[in-house]
Amino acid sequence: MILLKLRASFFALVLAGSLTSPVPWPSYVVVDKSEHTLTYYSFSIPVITFSVGTGRKEEDTPTGTFPIVMLVKNPWYLKKNIPGGDPENPLGSRWIGLEVPGTDGSKYGIHGTNQPDSIGENRSAGCIRMRNQDVNWLYRYVRIGTLVKIAP
Repeated sequence: MILLKLRASFFALVLAGSLTSPVPWPSYVVVDKSEHTLTYYSFSIPVITFSVGTGRKEEDTPTGTFPIVMLVKNPWYLKKNIPGGDPENPLGSRWIGLEVPGTDGSKYGIHGTNQPDSIGENRSAGCIRMRNQDVNWLYRYVRIGTLVKIAP
């Protein structure tokens, strides 16, 4: 019983300490365009890093810190009317939409791809591409409001 109380007290201290952290959420994401990586952090501890693809030109993928505003399984590719789940869908298995100023979460995002050879390259129209199994992992751990920092 004493051990349970000690564990509960320790957990409460850790949680209270994290609430004073400058990061408003216990998890966040950092995309490093120059390294083509995306790292997921929990309580400021890097949990996992994935290789990603970014915009063809430097200015295609915006830099800054943006909240996640949309989470979609098997997104429909409206531009060419390709349904979600179709192997021809360039958005892959998940869409994690970002609120970049002047957009609504449907223009810029983190998504899967049907072109896994583009990972680690500058080949997107501005989004952050991930392998489908990687974006599926990330999708399970982020929430609406999770911050994504995109660094040059």
